[in-house]
Parts: sequence; C-alpha cells; structure tokens
Amino acid sequence: MTSLTQRTSGLVQRRTEAIRSAAAAEKEKDSGGEEDEARRGEEDEEDKGDSKETRLTLMEEVLLLGLKDREGYTSFWNDCISSGLRGCMLVELALRGRIQLEACGVRRKSLLARKVICKSDAPTGDVLLDEALKHIKDTQPPETVQSWIELLSGETWNPLKLHYQLRNVRERLAKNLVEKGVLTTEKQNFLLFDMTTHPLTNSTIKQRLVKKVQDSVLEKWVNDPHRMDKRVLSLILLAHSSDVLENAFAPLQDDQYDLGMKRVHTLLELEPEKESTKPSANELMWAVVAAFTK
Repeated sequence: MTSLTQRTSGLVQRRTEAIRSAAAAEKEKDSGGEEDEARRGEEDEEDKGDSKETRLTLMEEVLLLGLKDREGYTSFWNDCISSGLRGCMLVELALRGRIQLEACGVRRKSLLARKVICKSDAPTGDVLLDEALKHIKDTQPPETVQSWIELLSGETWNPLKLHYQLRNVRERLAKNLVEKGVLTTEKQNFLLFDMTTHPLTNSTIKQRLVKKVQDSVLEKWVNDPHRMDKRVLSLILLAHSSDVLENAFAPLQDDQYDLGMKRVHTLLELEPEKESTKPSANELMWAVVAAFTK
C-alpha cells in the first residue's frame, strides 16, 4: 500500500513538472514571438518613415538632378526638361501599372503609332500623376505617347486641346521636394523681377541619387538593359532626354566619366522597337524613349 502511494505521488510530481516545463516553454515562445513581431514592426515603421522622406518619383529625381544646389533653379538654357518631365510622368504611371500601350493586333504597329490606354484609374497619391491619369482616362479616342508628351507640355496648335497642359510642373515638383525635406524655399531678386527658388537643404538625398546613377553605369554595370532595374534605366534615359544627366557625372574623374558616358551611349543606341519585344520589357517606357530619340 505504501509503495503504491509512493508511485502515485511520483507520477503526479512528474506530471506537474512536465506541465510546468511546457508552460515555461510556451511562455518563452510567446515572448520570443512578441519580440520578433515588435522588431518587425519597428523595422516596418523605419522603412515606412524612410520611404516617406526619400522615395522620389521619376519626375522629382530628374528635377533634382537639374536643379543647381545653391541657386535652387534649373538652367535658363535648358529647353528639354519640360517635355522630359512629361515623359517621366508617363513612365511613372506605366511602372505603377496605371497605363499601357494598346494591344498590337494582327499587324504589329510601331511603338509611336500605338495608343495609350488606361489600365487602372486607382489614385497614385501624387496630384500631378493623378491629373495626367485622369486626362488619359477621359480622352476618346486615345492618343499616342508622342501626342501625350506634347499635350501635357502645352505644345499643341489645337486650342481645343490646351486644357490638357499641366501648368507649373517644375514649381509643383519642387514644392513636393520641399515637403519631403529635400529642398527649401527662398525668394531671389533678378533686377527686373523676383523669383521663387528652391535651394538644396538635404545633400544626403541628392548625393544618394547621384551615386545611384553613377553606380548603374560603373560599379553595378550589367551590360544588359533588361537586367537593370526598370526605374534606374528609365531615370538614366529620361535624365539624358531632359539634358540633366551630365550633372550626375560632373564630379567623376576623367577616366570614370568617359567610361560612364560610353555606357550611357550604349543604352541610347538601343532600338526601342526591338527592346520592347523582349520578355518583361515595359512597352510604354520604350515608347517614351522612342519619342525622344526619333
């Protein structure tokens, strides 16, 4: 009887210890899981905060490359950046899945002959992009890429289409960059008139952008446009079309400058019609490139 009582007591004790061990393990697991979840949440918040400050659209990146750091305005002699920024808008909308070129059909049309159609009218969160998207969506019959660059720039002889022009684009983009902490706002007197300028206030973001452009054709050069990030490839081609790419290569040593520009010219010599047919190519991006290189 005594031995039976001892065995029963031992059994209860082992069960109690097993339950305690399991509970401790579960608590430790939950604690670890909560810590991991909290850590992930903090990382997500950091990423989110970083993206709010530094994630720039193609238009903002091209404008930032064109702005003089201290003076806060683009060169008075640059007559390419206006149409270049409109091309950036079309590519940005295409990369975000909002617009695309119409299907080819039986007989393949050239990129510049195909119409731009709205794929999704979901808001982008950017006022300029949403304004351009609304124009594209509401226009029937659709227009080509070349026509949209001209219409959004206001370069049309048709007075009935002047309402398509997006006004004060550079100033509106500069204000976006002010809100993101990249630029600041000042007034400068130019003898006959006062002008609002936007000098650089966050040199880190500008340097990061310049380095991204430089690295894409130097340290990270892959010698194949379809292995390059589409956004970086678009930035290089559109910065060249906007006549601001030179600014990114100006700080380089002579040998690096020559090598970088040689590789840029390799990209510029590509045939958009041919490149647009390759797998994973963005047809509208190549159509914009064709519009500037035709």
